[in-house]
Amino acid sequence: MTRYGWNNIIIMLLAGTLLTVVGVYFVRNWYGIALLTIGFLLIAFTLWFFRDPERKIPPEALQNDCLVLAPADGKVIEIVQEIEKVYLAGKAIRISIFLSPLDVHVNRSPINGKVRYFKYHPGDYLVAWHPKASEKNEQTHIGVENSCGRVFFKQLTGFLARRIVYDIKEGDSVRTGERFGMMKFGSRMDVFVPAGTELFVKKNDRVRAGETVMARLSKF
Repeated sequence: MTRYGWNNIIIMLLAGTLLTVVGVYFVRNWYGIALLTIGFLLIAFTLWFFRDPERKIPPEALQNDCLVLAPADGKVIEIVQEIEKVYLAGKAIRISIFLSPLDVHVNRSPINGKVRYFKYHPGDYLVAWHPKASEKNEQTHIGVENSCGRVFFKQLTGFLARRIVYDIKEGDSVRTGERFGMMKFGSRMDVFVPAGTELFVKKNDRVRAGETVMARLSKF
């Protein structure tokens, strides 16, 4: 279970247990069965959603600063070229990963390096696949630099995701595959790499945080 969700875990497990106990007491009635079912499903969902499985980080990614790993589990919903003005300050490739409520929501650093930029932005809660979600939704901006170049990524809330958790700040050193936060209850992660970067994923691919190699940076 992830350390990023203990406040939610405790509340949801207590609520699920209470519903289950009341459901058992009134089990001979239809509403007792309904409460029992809801309580069981809430407990099961809590244990499933807040899971934090260990990941086997590719050894080559630990040794090669140029390799970019997926920072989140989910489905690649968009790969586009655009101008990234915040950190890369130029032409970039954006890889957008959509996380359903059933995906692991713990986030991991995509590369080794130093956090050169960090900022939290409050915002709206558009559905994660909305074209304007990347601009308007609540989000964090994180820029990391190493010997091969720069990567910029965003934790984005969605319609269901109303809470971003992070324990990273400007000046921190990060290791590829290292946990740095979580997005709760369905969300999106945008990863920006410089234009011309070699990609290893395509639209509709499924990726796993800390395991899937998404790209290879060209050195400065």
